[in-house]
Amino acid sequence: MDTAARIARTIATEINANPAQVTAAADLLDGGATVPFVARYRKEVTGGLDDTQLRTLAERLAYLRDLEARRASILGSIKDQGKLTDDLARAIAGAETKSALEDIYLPFKPKRRTKAMIARENGLEPLLRAIQGDRAADPAALATGYVTGPVADVKAALDGARDILVEELSENAALLGALRDFMRAEAFIAAKLIAGKEQAGAKFSDYFDHREKWSAIPSHRALAILRAAKEEVVTIDIAPDPETGAQRAEGIVAQAIGIRGSAPGDQWLRQVAGWTWRVRLSNTMYIDLMTELRKRAHDEAIRVFGRNLRDLLLAAPAGARVTLGIDPGIRTGCKIAVVDATGKLLDTATIYPFQPKNDLRGAEATLLALIAKHGTDLIAIGNGTASRETERLVAEVLKRLPKGVKAPTKVIVSEAGASVYSASELAAREFPQLDVSLRGAVSIARRLQDPLAELVKVPPESIGVGQYQHDVDQRQLAKTLEAVVEDAVNAVGVDLNTASAPLLAHVAGLGPSLAQNIVAWRDANGAFPSRAALKKVAGLGPRAFEQCAGFLRIRDGKEPLDASAVHPEAYGVARRIVAACGRDIRAIMGDGAALKSIRAEQFVDDHFGLPTIRDILSELEKPGRDPRPGFVTASFAEGVNEITDLKPGMTLEGTVTNVAAFGAFVDIGVHQDGLVHVSQLANRFVKDPNEVVKVGDVVRVRVTEVDVPRKRIGLTMRTDADAARPASRSQGKPGAKPVTTAAKSGEQGGFGDALAAALGRK
Repeated sequence: MDTAARIARTIATEINANPAQVTAAADLLDGGATVPFVARYRKEVTGGLDDTQLRTLAERLAYLRDLEARRASILGSIKDQGKLTDDLARAIAGAETKSALEDIYLPFKPKRRTKAMIARENGLEPLLRAIQGDRAADPAALATGYVTGPVADVKAALDGARDILVEELSENAALLGALRDFMRAEAFIAAKLIAGKEQAGAKFSDYFDHREKWSAIPSHRALAILRAAKEEVVTIDIAPDPETGAQRAEGIVAQAIGIRGSAPGDQWLRQVAGWTWRVRLSNTMYIDLMTELRKRAHDEAIRVFGRNLRDLLLAAPAGARVTLGIDPGIRTGCKIAVVDATGKLLDTATIYPFQPKNDLRGAEATLLALIAKHGTDLIAIGNGTASRETERLVAEVLKRLPKGVKAPTKVIVSEAGASVYSASELAAREFPQLDVSLRGAVSIARRLQDPLAELVKVPPESIGVGQYQHDVDQRQLAKTLEAVVEDAVNAVGVDLNTASAPLLAHVAGLGPSLAQNIVAWRDANGAFPSRAALKKVAGLGPRAFEQCAGFLRIRDGKEPLDASAVHPEAYGVARRIVAACGRDIRAIMGDGAALKSIRAEQFVDDHFGLPTIRDILSELEKPGRDPRPGFVTASFAEGVNEITDLKPGMTLEGTVTNVAAFGAFVDIGVHQDGLVHVSQLANRFVKDPNEVVKVGDVVRVRVTEVDVPRKRIGLTMRTDADAARPASRSQGKPGAKPVTTAAKSGEQGGFGDALAAALGRK
């Protein structure tokens, strides 16, 4: 089997596909096709692989190709040394991971001068072989014949023989694999407080004396311990059980040596086995398992971050409505920006309703004037400092609106990343004359209108929906989050004539340069009349057009299909379908009843298969449909503004801001998110919190614990009969997520895991 076929077979098993699908997808990706394009418009070629499968395929393809390149390099190196045997070649060919390959290569890897090399130069390798060959002989008696020259005495001779054996064992691929498997199954990870660090490391107090199985430690706890060690608060050890584990590990080493009994030679070899484990291999295993643990924890944290980011990007948009954004502040005032239905800036202001100015009347007058002047539909209030105070101010203002003025809806909006956008080069280009703080208010208003369009302007790691994002592999994090953004943007589609350059840059086949060129063409020539007009943009060739066209929308253009997700390459078959209905295309689009008589099979041809025809029919039925949910908001309880206002038993409404492996964080309007531990998410066992909640969900919660000094809030979404409380006035609100399923208590951890969240969201 050739290399490409082996890779295809391996990936096919991992993504639940067949090798032919993998090969076809790999060919498309190698040819420059993007994942969103392949997933949406090449279903016949790949057999319907979705974007998740394709992302995994692309990642594994890169890894396995690197693995094959390394395999070839190692084979060449050993062959050049004249040491390649048939058995060794078979072992190299059978290695399935990079670490397994490197284990095999260890004895042949160029290395610095070692104790074992010196011992060999001193003629001590025959002594080792003599001890191994004649176990009945006394090793000390055998060593007397090697005391000569640089070998001063019997001890030095035996130490040299030991050094040679230790190196051989340390480079024994089979032994390393066996020990690694043993450690993965039996090792414990332990954290111990460094003396004198109690106060400096108080936030890590849960881990001052902590021990659990290495194989079972969750990502968030592993990352918390790793950070505590990095900040020199605790030390970490990864080792088997101290009473029996070390003996078992030494036994594995002894077995590799081939110790058969209790003869003098066996006793000496057994001592070397113990010494090898204690001095060399236990440290090797510590490094290997620490590396694996870090990668495992990083991968999980990145996965959680990516999932939460996707949920946030695909959160319900409030839509094209005039919005007043407020970036709350106390001393520096509240910054206000009003944007029209398309996000264009209409007006700005700064009010000072709080200390030290306390200009409450002036603030109210300004808000009243802006609401009336611009016909404001929505008021977006940032959830940072003075958020609840500002919300109360707005509520009072809305009560005083003149008759005939429609009261806008006020919504608390996450302002995570708004300050990063405000100070960015992009914001400076967009609003060169606007103060940085006012740019933040614009961002808050726009992200309520369309979270996706606005949040793509903020570096994903600044949005605040991850855990330990600053601790994980930044290259892998950036790569994963970019893929999440790309998939979200292309799942929704982009209005070609209103989208910003940052949003266009994430469309399949485009990028920052082509996005800027599209905006420049639009500024110079006006709105694009059709998708076909994209071909006039500088640098946008046939390949880029093929990749991007289906994801770009033109509303009310010359070509009705330009408003749909039907790709221009399929317009012909779409028109054949419309012709079969005997009506005008504009009358057909959006009329599901008119399409019911159509059989998809009759339009299949050499170019378009059944999956594409079905997609076209779906688009004709609901052109350019938005996959995002409907817009709902949470209502915070009156009089609950600070953590000190909370009491156990209170039932409140809030918005999920972050979902981690151990639970979900909910903003209940007190400037500090509460934690619904995974065991409190539902009246049943929950393995993955994402099964129950997603970022942006509006949920009802009950306060179970309030720790003011440590700023921890415990919440529950369970509805156990013994814990039933009167519902808040907002519990019946449409969009609030009910909890109706039943529980296994005691199967999951407790509130203490909130520490990991507090650390991870710094």
